[in-house]
Amino acid sequence: MFTALDRLLVAADNALRTVSGAAHASRPAPGEKSADPSDDESRRHVAGLMRVDHAGEVCAQALYAGQSLMARDERVRSALEHAGAEERDHLAWCAERLRELDSHPSLLSPFWYAGSFALGVASGLAGDRWSMGFLVETERQVEKHLDGHLDRLPAGDARSRAILEQMREDEIGHADTGRALGAVDLPPPVKGAMRLMAKVMTETAYRF
Repeated sequence: MFTALDRLLVAADNALRTVSGAAHASRPAPGEKSADPSDDESRRHVAGLMRVDHAGEVCAQALYAGQSLMARDERVRSALEHAGAEERDHLAWCAERLRELDSHPSLLSPFWYAGSFALGVASGLAGDRWSMGFLVETERQVEKHLDGHLDRLPAGDARSRAILEQMREDEIGHADTGRALGAVDLPPPVKGAMRLMAKVMTETAYRF
């Protein structure tokens, strides 16, 4: 059993690994390496989409780390840790795809992590059911976001498509787990604020 100090050290280690790019996947990246877009504009576009997805996974790592740190119920903590491990795969896959595209993650990753970790701690302090509510709403918005990116990918980019489709499947599973653990339906103003924050992150990370 971990003590509170142990969990704090684990959270600090996770933060450093996430922001520094040292996180490793436990599963290989989906899809075979395929021919990348030949023209510079398409390549930059795909890199921008994957940079946004990578930034989203930085946020997910931070959010779930903060929630896990504050969780009361061991079932909730276990679910958050499991979701965090799968999100770590997503983070590493997006980073790998960015390297394949000769691009880089968002330069603002430390900022995304810090803000999302604070939100995770705050939602965890509100109680496990509220924490699960944040998880469910986060994953619902991420699912919609991934649908949009899948629509915007070039038709021939099978590699990026396979990665995003597996991410989408995992996110749906996380939301289902949150509902099973008694997630509270968040008030509309909170959902709206989350959408606004996500929009700011998305538009900024696409370019930087």
